[in-house]
Amino acid sequence: MVMNFIEGTYFLTEAELQANNITRYHVTQFYRKQITNSGYYDQLKYIVEPSCDEFESPGTLDTSGEQDNTVVPGLQHKYAQTGLLLVTDRCASYCRYCFRKRLVGKDSHEIAPDFAKVAQYIGSHPEMTNVLLSGGDPFVLSTARLNEILEHLLPIRHLNSIRFGTKMVAYEPKRFEDPALLALFQRIHKAGKASVIVTHFDHIGEISVNAEHNIRSLHSQGVQFLNQSVLLSKVNDDPQILAATFAKCHQIGVRPYYLFQGRPVKGASHFQVPLRRGLAIAHGINQRLSGIQKTFKYIMSHYTGKIEILDLGADSRIYMRYHQNKDPDKIGKIFSRPHFDGACWLDDLPEE
Repeated sequence: MVMNFIEGTYFLTEAELQANNITRYHVTQFYRKQITNSGYYDQLKYIVEPSCDEFESPGTLDTSGEQDNTVVPGLQHKYAQTGLLLVTDRCASYCRYCFRKRLVGKDSHEIAPDFAKVAQYIGSHPEMTNVLLSGGDPFVLSTARLNEILEHLLPIRHLNSIRFGTKMVAYEPKRFEDPALLALFQRIHKAGKASVIVTHFDHIGEISVNAEHNIRSLHSQGVQFLNQSVLLSKVNDDPQILAATFAKCHQIGVRPYYLFQGRPVKGASHFQVPLRRGLAIAHGINQRLSGIQKTFKYIMSHYTGKIEILDLGADSRIYMRYHQNKDPDKIGKIFSRPHFDGACWLDDLPEE
């Protein structure tokens, strides 16, 4: 098996995986220390330590329609109002559940989209009000490189926010002490747009004192924060853990907005949680949170669009609502499919 870590490519045998002796290759020093001392290492180790299950785990490398929705190399227009710009395929660390190669349109160690073409496309689509920089993790790029990308985005008048999807707040919070990064966010504000950091705290044990300090500091400068968590078997499939995570996010100025139902990603689908269990967890979270903290939606990111999972009805059907979709007429509409025990994904449920 071949794994690509930030230090390079490693060829691994099943015996090496079984021994769990390669953790040092793909966990930043800060993150390793944080999760070891958090009191939650028995759960968090599944994020960073390989498993033999990965050899046989099913799924695909493109479960969310990335290839189908790529309009310019590096740019997806999957939802009417949002452009997903894949600026790099590198990460500061390596999550066990994200084996999918997110780079679409090119095969390289670091994507270099034609940003002029990207900006031209966005400029011709006034319905696109926000862009999410993703990949990889945009904050592994230098601040100077990020500023070069903004050169193409900030002049577009109908864009009202620039978002950065990142796990770096957990992995390497020192990155956010860069004074040039604050200047970058201020530049976005001066252009009349909101700067938004979408954090990926999946577990309260990932929220360090350093991360909290940086979030509070940037929040005081006008940077907005959202959080999306992925529901992961053996890691955070516990309403008490997730309620505590979301409550902590609210406390430090981060609004949890998505609890993601994990996709059947090849090599990582053993982290999926059955839909019935996911709904029980979502109910349990809401029972533990105060009213103002109930900001999250239980979401499945399907290749047809983002789908909010609502409930399992007395008629043994899963009820869902289109949350984001290429077809604006579908957004907000409720639909249902028969439930089957063990189903984890929309495609596990027959249309009728």
